[in-house]
Amino acid sequence: MLRAIFLLLACQLAGEAIHRLTGLALPGSVIGMVLLVGWLALVPLERPGLVAVAGWLTAHLAVMFVPAAVGLIDEGAALSAYGIGLVAATIVSTVLTLVVTALVFRWALARFVTEDSA
Repeated sequence: MLRAIFLLLACQLAGEAIHRLTGLALPGSVIGMVLLVGWLALVPLERPGLVAVAGWLTAHLAVMFVPAAVGLIDEGAALSAYGIGLVAATIVSTVLTLVVTALVFRWALARFVTEDSA
């Protein structure tokens, strides 16, 4: 299990280092994920340990949101000034995302699925 955690952290660190050294437009975490996928393609024996660690991290995901909530509490002045606008923007963008996703899905369904394949 420690080996899998080390692998995750090493890929994250390598991705961040590559991002900073090269100035790529990709975030370091994305570069790290690409490195992890490449490593897993080369060394498939790592998968079971990584699956166990990923399951544990996913099960305790709520704990990882605590720093974000504390950060929100720290920004009380900004939230009191712009809170209504932030909530409105979040609701409008969520509704727009749902509508656009549904429309694109219906379009793709009509375009790519024929009655023969259904």
